[in-house]
Amino acid sequence: MKKLLLLIPFAALLISGCGTDGQGHLIGVQDREEWYQEDPYGMLYIPMGSYNMGNSDQDVPYAHTTPSKTVSVQAFYMDETEITNNEYRQFVYWVRDSMAHRLIGEDHILEEGEYGERINWEEDIEWDPEEDEEMGEILEELFLPEHERFYRRREIDTRKLNFEYYWIDLREAARKENREQGMKDRSVFIKKDIINVYPDTLAWIHDFTYSFNEPMTNMYFWHPAYDDYPVVGVTWKQARAFCIWRTQLLNSWLLANDEHFVQDFRLPTESEWEYASRGGLDLSPYPWGGPYIRNSRGCFLGNYKPMRGSYVDDGGFHTVKANSYAPNDYGLYCMGGNAAEWTSNAYDESAYNFIHDLNPDYQYDAKESDPPALKRKVIRGGSWKDIGFYMQTGTRTYEYQDTAKCYVGFRCVMTFLGRDKADF
Repeated sequence: MKKLLLLIPFAALLISGCGTDGQGHLIGVQDREEWYQEDPYGMLYIPMGSYNMGNSDQDVPYAHTTPSKTVSVQAFYMDETEITNNEYRQFVYWVRDSMAHRLIGEDHILEEGEYGERINWEEDIEWDPEEDEEMGEILEELFLPEHERFYRRREIDTRKLNFEYYWIDLREAARKENREQGMKDRSVFIKKDIINVYPDTLAWIHDFTYSFNEPMTNMYFWHPAYDDYPVVGVTWKQARAFCIWRTQLLNSWLLANDEHFVQDFRLPTESEWEYASRGGLDLSPYPWGGPYIRNSRGCFLGNYKPMRGSYVDDGGFHTVKANSYAPNDYGLYCMGGNAAEWTSNAYDESAYNFIHDLNPDYQYDAKESDPPALKRKVIRGGSWKDIGFYMQTGTRTYEYQDTAKCYVGFRCVMTFLGRDKADF
C-alpha cells in the first residue's frame, strides 16, 4: 500500500506531461514542416539593399522630379525578361477557355491541363452546328457574328474576352477608423473589377500619325514569329489583372498539391524597379554600368532611338526579342530600352519628397470619374522609340492607366518570403 501511494504522484506527473512536448514551457507549435522558398519559374532573386534613388546624371529636361534619395528595398524576385507575347497569350487563352467552359457546362470534351481542365479548341471550334445544333449555338456566342467576319473566317470575338478579378484593399482596411470600429463585414475591403484582356493591337497605328505600322497591327501579338517579343498595347489595369491571374494560377496548383501559398505576383514599385535596374551598381546611369551606351567594340547596349534617329543602328527597329542584348549584373534583360515598363505607382512630380525611405511606395487607385492627372502611372526604362536619356536607371515618366501604347509593356515581381536567402 505504501509503495502504491508513492507511485501515485509520479503517475500524475507522467500523465500531465503527455499532453504537450513542452512540459508546460512555451515552445511553439511543434511538428511544423520545414519550408524553403522555391525560385519562381522565369524569375531572378534580387537581394535586399539600399541605394541612392534618383538621377545619377544630368536632369536633361530640368523637371526636378527625381531628387536623389537614399532608400532601402527588401528582397524580391523579378521576371528575367519583360512579359512576352506568348506568356500573355496564356492569360488570354485561359480567359477564352473559362468563358467557353461556363457557357457549355460539364457535358463537354475537356482535357486535363497542368492547372486543371481546359477546352480542346482543336476539336471544339470545328464542330458543325448542323450536327450538334445546341452546342454549336452556344459556342457561336464567342465568335464574331457572320456580318463582321473577314472572308467568312470564324474567329473569336476578342471584345468578349473579359476577366473578372478581385483583390484586397489592405490600405483601406488598415485605416484607423476601420481598425478601431472593428469592421464586421470584411467583404467591403474585397475589390472587384472586370477588364477586357486582349491587347490593343491597333496601338501600333494610333500611336503614330503618318507612319506605316499596319504590318505590326496585323501580326505582332498572335504570330509565332513574335512569340518571344515583349507584349505591348496593354493598359496598366490589364497588367495588374495579369499579375492577379498569375497568382491564382500558381496558388491553384499549390493548393491542389497540398503546398503552401507564396507571395502574390504584382507590378514592381518604381523603387524596386530602379533598384533592380541598377544591378548593384549604385551610381551607374545605365543598367549595364558606366556612362556609355556602347560596348568596347562599338556595339549599342540597348534597343532605343540612337544617334540622330537611326532606329536600326542598335540592331532593332521596333521591339526586339525580350532576351536581347546583355543582361545587367542581376541577370535582367532589357531594363533599358525595348519596351518601357509599367510600375505599380501613381505618378506625382513631388513623390520623392514625401515617400518613405523604407520600401518607398505611392499608390492611388484612380476611379473612372477622376481627372486625368490622377490616372497617371509611372513607367520606367524607356523604349525602342525613346532617346537614350529615358533608358537611364533614374529617369521617370508616366502614361495614363487607361491607355495602351505600342511601346509600353511590363514585368512582374514577387516579394521574397523572409529577410534573405542566407536565412535558409
